[in-house]
Amino acid sequence: MSSFDVETRHGRAVVRMAAPEGARGLLVLGPGASGQTGSADLALACSVAGSLGMAAAVVQPPYAVAGRRVPPRGASTDEAFADVVAVLRERFPDGPLVTGGRSFGGRVACRTVEATGADAVLCLAFPLQPPGDRPSRQPELTPVEVPCLIVQGRGDAFGVPIAPPNGELVLVDGDHSLKKDHAAIREALSRWLTERLAS
Repeated sequence: MSSFDVETRHGRAVVRMAAPEGARGLLVLGPGASGQTGSADLALACSVAGSLGMAAAVVQPPYAVAGRRVPPRGASTDEAFADVVAVLRERFPDGPLVTGGRSFGGRVACRTVEATGADAVLCLAFPLQPPGDRPSRQPELTPVEVPCLIVQGRGDAFGVPIAPPNGELVLVDGDHSLKKDHAAIREALSRWLTERLAS
């Protein structure tokens, strides 16, 4: 994967990307709230996308590049993600645009469907119910109208969300880390991304 910076309206983001010649589509993923981009499920999703001829990118948001471990309040992370997607889409305009991410990154993708113009959304380990008395994040997921795939561990401590009307929920063995059943995750991603490329 190559790595390069993208200037957003909220600071510098770092993009790790692999792009085959004549890419047939674009997958852009965001990390969990920590901002770390090296998780196995993100790497797996990029690998599957690449095997299907798609360009695949993982975006480290500006707050994480600046050394912070917690996303800022407000819309800045969403806006920065949309800025990066716009830059990448200019470079890879062909085929479907799929946005998504791991945990918090999936939430960002759901909230920015309109801003990014995404054709589909991929959520890896959607963090449905935060600890304590904070409200469920289901209202961020339910309004998503484009095709949406949620890959969730059966033992996820955040719970299991309800897929939106045009979405699909795939349960796999394991917890929020999605480290246990890579074969099932790969199969689900390959099938769903193939469907997106054909639509």
